[in-house]
Amino acid sequence: MNQSAIPAVTFEKLSLSPALLRAIDRMGFAAPTPVQAKTIPAMREGRDVIAKAPTGTGKTCAFGIPILEGLREDTQDIQAVIVCPTRELCVQIADELRQLAAFRSEVRIANLYGGQPIAKQLAALDKHPQIVVATPGRLLDHMGRGTAWLGNVYTAVLDEADEMLKMGFIRDVRRILNATPADTQVVMFSATISREVMDVAWEYQRDAVEIHIASEGDNRPRIAQFLLSSVGGARMEDMLRIIQALDLKRVMVFGNRKSTVRILGEQLRRRGCSADCLHGDIPQSQRNKVMKAFREGKFEILVATDVAARGIDVDDVEAVFNYDIPDENEYYLHRIGRTGRAKRHGYAFTFASPQDQFRLRDIRKYTHSDIRDLHFDETGRLVTDEGLSVEEAARQLLQADGPREQGE
Repeated sequence: MNQSAIPAVTFEKLSLSPALLRAIDRMGFAAPTPVQAKTIPAMREGRDVIAKAPTGTGKTCAFGIPILEGLREDTQDIQAVIVCPTRELCVQIADELRQLAAFRSEVRIANLYGGQPIAKQLAALDKHPQIVVATPGRLLDHMGRGTAWLGNVYTAVLDEADEMLKMGFIRDVRRILNATPADTQVVMFSATISREVMDVAWEYQRDAVEIHIASEGDNRPRIAQFLLSSVGGARMEDMLRIIQALDLKRVMVFGNRKSTVRILGEQLRRRGCSADCLHGDIPQSQRNKVMKAFREGKFEILVATDVAARGIDVDDVEAVFNYDIPDENEYYLHRIGRTGRAKRHGYAFTFASPQDQFRLRDIRKYTHSDIRDLHFDETGRLVTDEGLSVEEAARQLLQADGPREQGE
């Protein structure tokens, strides 16, 4: 079943409980995003769902709201399990669900992922959570210990299903779903519908509602994209000039390698910048502290690799810098999607060398993006090839974009 255009709705028209409406209002969401408007009614009817939706479309609330509204009081067993590929995304989803449950004191949510002390997770499970958010490996660990039982789960959500299956979790996902009742509602969210995703859907879903959210109109992030030819040590100088020229205070910088990220972080701090970094060699506990500090605005520039940054959702990032051109086209979209959220516009700056031209052409074709070339003129002013300032070019690029209500 394919759901196409639907009339405009409000959260009130979705017949949500007063406690949930109060939480949504406090979170600052004015109206449901398209994926929420389509998913919430389908899930509340008990339907399985397979949703193809880009990043930044409000997926957590799309499945979190019906899960919270459907919790039963007659059992202490786990009622809903949300499985996602990374620790960072696991933490983010649990945090957002807790915000949605802010006025539901009886709701208990457990967060299970590798790198966190097992004792803390055992204590959370001892409190009989209704909702568990977990990475596959750690959830299976608890299932093997007998500390997590899925025999009474009524909803199982696979978030970023394509990424999870691409990372080799297909057997783990099957073991988890096989541990739930045969009539469990299975909900899948994916940026792409790969063959692996379809295999899981065919095996575990029944007459699923198919939801397709295009990255256009109200869903397209309001991001002005720019390209700057720069190599070697000049990239650091050019990046700092751009940050200063636009007075940017909330910035993410992406590098392809852990060594690049580490060196950039050190160089920025030596120059007096308020910066920190995330990469795979940093212990998980420290990564959590860095992400928390960035969300709270305790430093201005976060330098990260693609994997370490997955799951970071900060509404007020002003600009993203691709210090290196990403190895995969999808990473380009994931990176720039960190900005342009919550009704704000954002900037994306990509540095390139002459040998990057084929990759750039590929990215432009893949993303259908208008990426404007920039350079510094003889006065040191950053302008497009047409002589427009960055701000003027951004207004021109964004004038056709509609407002967005929420982030992911």
